[in-house]
Amino acid sequence: MSKIAIIGAGAMGSAFTLPCIENKHEVYIVGTHLENDFIDNLKNNDNFHPGLNVKIDAKVKIHKFENLKELLNTSVDLIVLGISSKGIEWVSEQLSKIYENKKIPNLLMLTKGLSIYNNDYELLVDKLKRLLANKGINEINISAVGGPCLASGLANRVHSSVVIANKDLETAKKIADMLNTSYYHTSFSDDLNGVEVSAAIKNIFSMAVGAAKGLCSKDISKDLREKNYLNTSSALIKQSIYEMEIFVEHLGGKKETVKGLAGLGDLYVSSGGGRNAKMGAYIGNGLTFSEAKKTKMEKVTVEGADLAKEIAKKVNEDFDNKKLPLMLAMINAIVKDKKLELNWEAFR
Repeated sequence: MSKIAIIGAGAMGSAFTLPCIENKHEVYIVGTHLENDFIDNLKNNDNFHPGLNVKIDAKVKIHKFENLKELLNTSVDLIVLGISSKGIEWVSEQLSKIYENKKIPNLLMLTKGLSIYNNDYELLVDKLKRLLANKGINEINISAVGGPCLASGLANRVHSSVVIANKDLETAKKIADMLNTSYYHTSFSDDLNGVEVSAAIKNIFSMAVGAAKGLCSKDISKDLREKNYLNTSSALIKQSIYEMEIFVEHLGGKKETVKGLAGLGDLYVSSGGGRNAKMGAYIGNGLTFSEAKKTKMEKVTVEGADLAKEIAKKVNEDFDNKKLPLMLAMINAIVKDKKLELNWEAFR
């Protein structure tokens, strides 16, 4: 039995308690500094999580942020980061204070992200390493989870398969074995870059696949589009995988990872619904990004669009429309706020 501390009481962090508890680990959730009221409401409602519509197991010990230091100062085997990508600076600050003169336990990131730093791509795992190194902490071991696993599905014990990635394969396998259950099926990989890049950029491609219904033909009725757009979806998925392989290899990952859970598997789930696919559908129907955001998804975070804006300049510098025609068409439609046009002749 291990002691696992999950930082962040959101949907995925809370759902993640299930495979931990069912492996008989001692599990803690610690809310962030922004979640104190949420934690109070959670406890006052018999651990009912409104985002998951289920109760968190009573064996899970739930704490407010004020208890973070006390908890992590005890013997913790694994710290799971269930925070948003915007919370990485905050969590690095907290960890650096608590582990100033001590070794940080193994870290597992549920959060995915890709950004630009010093005019180069930076994965979220690398950003955390950099921030901690700036505070004098260099000995850290970070793993990441990839693959198609929605929080609501995990919370209801839906069969889901994920991959645990770490540059050290033995660490990845150890964590995978800690979490495997009859419904949460864990594999492991040493291709941390490939898993993390795939998990991030699939959000851009899921918007492109989501646009299929609107893009399938300009000359047929809405009814015929409904019945036949999957032809176009399949073509876009094939092109997405081809371009994801190119991009993953460019960032130091393995192209074969793209055809696994973190790439193809996650793209399939994301393209079938969710925020990125919905935005893609609106764009495919002829709206610009700003029109769709304002009239359809004003208060909704669209990760693929945020990522497109973040990496647009760098991707346009590194690639041309012959190399990544679909990715660049999607990115530039968003950042230039123009209607999406695809060059099918450039597809491979």
